[in-house]
Amino acid sequence: MITYSVAQVEALSGIKAHTLRIWERRYGFLKPMRTPTNIRYYTDDQLKKLLNFGILVRNGHRVSKLEKMSDQEVFDAVNEILADPESQDRDEIKGLTLAMLEMNEEEFDNIFERQVIRKGFLKTITEMIYPFLQYVGVLWNTNKAMIAQEHFVSNLIRQKIITAIERLSIPPKSSPSVVFFLLEGEDHEIGLLLANFIAKERGWLTYYLGQGVPISNIKKVVDLAEPNMLMSMFVTPKPHKMNSFVDGVIGGSNIPFVVSGNADNLEALEDYPALIKISSPDDFIEQLDHYYQSTDSADAQPVGRENV
Repeated sequence: MITYSVAQVEALSGIKAHTLRIWERRYGFLKPMRTPTNIRYYTDDQLKKLLNFGILVRNGHRVSKLEKMSDQEVFDAVNEILADPESQDRDEIKGLTLAMLEMNEEEFDNIFERQVIRKGFLKTITEMIYPFLQYVGVLWNTNKAMIAQEHFVSNLIRQKIITAIERLSIPPKSSPSVVFFLLEGEDHEIGLLLANFIAKERGWLTYYLGQGVPISNIKKVVDLAEPNMLMSMFVTPKPHKMNSFVDGVIGGSNIPFVVSGNADNLEALEDYPALIKISSPDDFIEQLDHYYQSTDSADAQPVGRENV
């Protein structure tokens, strides 16, 4: 049985510990377990109920009435709120968390598609999916979500982005081009896929190499495609890999190299003149657009990191 501490439930549900204690005293639906030393903890089912109740209470429902409702009535009430065009992003994120915990693809898809209709694909990713991934990082970092749940939700998001990319037309060969890759040992691909979508949507010719790419392969693609930009992300940068990348791929060149993620530990790149550190999709869009603007001028220069 998966269990959660008071602090973890507070972080995930948004319900303050003080409120949890009041509910425990007043209502019968919340009866936390206790350790031999009398410390409260909550079960998986209790967390799911609290996520639902948190959404409903924020939208005007009274706890005294909620505890008398059946699970189906609570589920229907939550879905009605999430389907409302005026629903708040934080409620949508709680809904996605429930879908992840229950491994409910249909519910995840319903929430995602509603957001795409309201906001468009890119804003759905940046305004809901990115905050969701940061939010459930609380869950993953405490080792409370099974690996299967993490892989389940990550692959659903990955499929959404790939499908969106496939719907875009291929830009003409005369378009500026960018190579996307993750070095060996880097496996977090969602951000890179989104960057690929952004570039292709904005008319860039993209060469997407994916994750775990050997440095020799990157070098061959760069030599063959002669791209206008390189882009990668680093979560756990390894100094020896970075040194090999500099020596084998970008040494002696001046190709703009866009990096995101844990970019503070990239000592091997600090002297590269065209390094561009970004921290968000909006930063990347700005760099792509700036490249177009700079190449329209007589003194066009790559966007260096001093401009970031």
